[in-house]
Amino acid sequence: MTGLTPFAAATKAENFAQIDVPLWAWAALVGGITALLIADLLIVHRRPHAVSFREAAIESSVWIAIGVSFTAVMAWAFGGDAAGEYITGYLIEKSLSIDNVFVWAVLFSYFAVPAKYQFRVLFWGIFGALVLRAIFIFAGVALLERFEWVLYVFGAFLVVTAVRIARHNETEVHPERNPVLKLLQRVLPSTTEYDGQKMFTRRTGRRLATPLFIVLVLVETTDVVFAIDSVPAILAVSREPFIVFASNAFAIMGLRALYFLLAGMAGKFRYLNIGLGVILGFVGVKMMVAEFYHPPQWLSLGVIAAALAVAILASLRADRRDPRPVAADLD
Repeated sequence: MTGLTPFAAATKAENFAQIDVPLWAWAALVGGITALLIADLLIVHRRPHAVSFREAAIESSVWIAIGVSFTAVMAWAFGGDAAGEYITGYLIEKSLSIDNVFVWAVLFSYFAVPAKYQFRVLFWGIFGALVLRAIFIFAGVALLERFEWVLYVFGAFLVVTAVRIARHNETEVHPERNPVLKLLQRVLPSTTEYDGQKMFTRRTGRRLATPLFIVLVLVETTDVVFAIDSVPAILAVSREPFIVFASNAFAIMGLRALYFLLAGMAGKFRYLNIGLGVILGFVGVKMMVAEFYHPPQWLSLGVIAAALAVAILASLRADRRDPRPVAADLD
């Protein structure tokens, strides 16, 4: 037992880190995430206001620093393998979430959500996303543990999704065609008028949903769609629920600040879909061949980081030669 980190398991699986996570560690993780969310809502964004580019840049840097710094906590508590799986999963989720940010921009523009109320929608959207991701993660791990063949299904699904994303611009969204929106308009009493940052309001004695609630539901449903891609992708690099949930949570919590930083720049990332396709394709193949070959963690991390970096740099270089109009206006 010598040389083990504080909570590392005495043995490791051949391909993935296996760790013993005490109940208090789960409580500390969930408690810490909850405290950060509450502080963000009640202290940083206590009053509704339009988030400036400078404010978004500072907040995004802080959230990224928190997420990356948690790698050191993972290394101390569970060892280098667990830390490597965490940071790789974090990078996968962060990169795939960029598309989600641009979808939010389209939704906010379509419903003309006032800039000062957008943060409130995203706060509850992120909260709901964390709950949904936890369900998806535990379900995914349970499936893989019980049915080994699901590994190949997940891998093949990611490869097919990679091709689709690489060939098409996934940020082209048409809210008016959304079946969830059509269903809400049919069954939910609602108004087209905003009432501050309220999700529901009263008109002529009736309780009605405001457009802010409609947007929140659509934000949640789009996250479900993105989770179908991102959760299997992270399960390709780790099978420990604690690692997968932590990497998802810390990546997702910084999306609000990232939205205000990037939402008006969708047109500048013309090759992002290709980079995301490469990432999903790589992890899909990695998942399907895991029984025969498991690449070292540094190689997975390097491929993912390189694909994202090349896509962004190539996009910015192309934009300097041939600028595109921005996709959304936050005002």
